[in-house]
Amino acid sequence: MIKSMTGFGRGENSDDKRKFIIEMKSVNHRYNDIIVRMPRHLSYLEEKIKKMIKENIKRGRIEVYINLENINDSDFKIDINLNLAKEYKSALSLLNKELSLEDIIHLEDITKYPDIINVEKKEEDEDIIWDTLYPALDNAITNLESMRVREGEELVFDINKRVDYIKKMSNAVENRAPLVVEEYKIKLENRIKKLLDSPVEIDESKLANEVAYFADKANITEEIVRLYSHIEQLKDTLSSNDTVGRKLDFIIQEMNREANTIGSKASDIDITKDVVEIKSELEKIREQVQNIE
Repeated sequence: MIKSMTGFGRGENSDDKRKFIIEMKSVNHRYNDIIVRMPRHLSYLEEKIKKMIKENIKRGRIEVYINLENINDSDFKIDINLNLAKEYKSALSLLNKELSLEDIIHLEDITKYPDIINVEKKEEDEDIIWDTLYPALDNAITNLESMRVREGEELVFDINKRVDYIKKMSNAVENRAPLVVEEYKIKLENRIKKLLDSPVEIDESKLANEVAYFADKANITEEIVRLYSHIEQLKDTLSSNDTVGRKLDFIIQEMNREANTIGSKASDIDITKDVVEIKSELEKIREQVQNIE
């Protein structure tokens, strides 16, 4: 099944303490490049997340955004450093005494100093966190893949339509090719008569040699056969269930090479026009192929 490399997916899941909202988007990329953005304290799950994505997505740049909402505050604890608070109080009292001050020491005077009150996140069970995150990630991947599949189907439809047109143009080139030699022979005879400006008996053997030389030079049979072969390979590849983006890109390059050779060898304006049409369609297909996984 052909897939596009462009898509978006979203998933969410929650338990009684937390809620995960995951959004994923993918764009064209030569390889499989995964970027995960999530709360720092969950970074230990990054490789696990990437592994799960790679099992489903083989190619493209995937950006993953993981948002965590704490439903209640039970995951946090407050730690009071009582000994340090007493030391601060003693120091402030000493300053009052030594400086002959009569200031009253308030609670906020002590708590404003660092490390008196610390808010810490309780250690969490990794399995519990993963069990909550996993369904959200799975939904996001499923939704992303669904979009990639839909776009892939549209790409295949469009490419097949263009390939059929290329085959039609190739048929026109193939049918036109034999006529080019005959027309060349007639033009050559007329040119010779015109240059001599009088009726003259043309040496048929020399004329035949010249026509044979032109026919050999303008022969595009091999290129046409290879172009047809590439067309069939392209169609077969489009119906494959594998990751075929790079293979399709290679086939398009080969088809373009054959078209260029046909255009340079044919020496015929009609064939040249058809080759221009073929190359134009190949370029459009090439752009489409860049977005196929």
